[in-house]
Amino acid sequence: MPRESAARLWVLVRHNVLLMAREPGPVLSRMILPLVFITLLRPLYLAGQGRAAGTEQAVVGTLVTFSLLALSICGGAILTERLGRTWDRLRGTTLRPGELLVGKAVPAFVALLAQQFLIVGFAVCAFGLRVPHPFLLLGVLLSWSCTLLGLGALFGVLVRSLGALSAAFDIGGMLLSSVGGALVPPAALPVWVADVAPASPGYWAVHGIRAALSGDTSTVAEACGTLLGVALVCGCVASVRLRGRSGRLVAL
Repeated sequence: MPRESAARLWVLVRHNVLLMAREPGPVLSRMILPLVFITLLRPLYLAGQGRAAGTEQAVVGTLVTFSLLALSICGGAILTERLGRTWDRLRGTTLRPGELLVGKAVPAFVALLAQQFLIVGFAVCAFGLRVPHPFLLLGVLLSWSCTLLGLGALFGVLVRSLGALSAAFDIGGMLLSSVGGALVPPAALPVWVADVAPASPGYWAVHGIRAALSGDTSTVAEACGTLLGVALVCGCVASVRLRGRSGRLVAL
């Protein structure tokens, strides 16, 4: 029943908010470090690209790079249940895989959006970043956050230890962001990197954010569609991995 499903989701969301509140360090670090990063690296980009382009590169690169590192918020929430021996208790309830993923995703989604809004707001107030099309930018940020949640959930159900999760996020996050042109302008990357860059979700995030800042609606639509497609695929694979023959959670 929809009402019963909503009640289960509310309990699960509240449970995950409490888990995040008890260990606020990872979330707080991902809120503060991007602001330090953008402040220290912006002069380097200004020297190479000028004020407007340099500020945009610093903001876009910081946002995409640190939001990728925040994948651990969602993946870690799932893995914590597995390692903390509470997974079997969840399996013993009427909770379904889709409900579990949504319940884990909602607090992480709010945290990711807060991080991204903080970075953009800081850049607007401190460095004069212009955001003439806020709704286009919001669409890209929402799509990008969905992609991150899908990737995080997929990692969370596949890996078997916190070390493996950390390695996947650190290595994968930096690889996806750097190949996507977040840290270095795409024009400065080797030709072979430019050829494979569209395979990285980070590329579409960078592409979409730049297009949103310039008001390119068609490019924003293409980027959002690609990002939401990646999110859907990752979410479906994670849900299938969690689903048994009865549609209930399986042992991981």
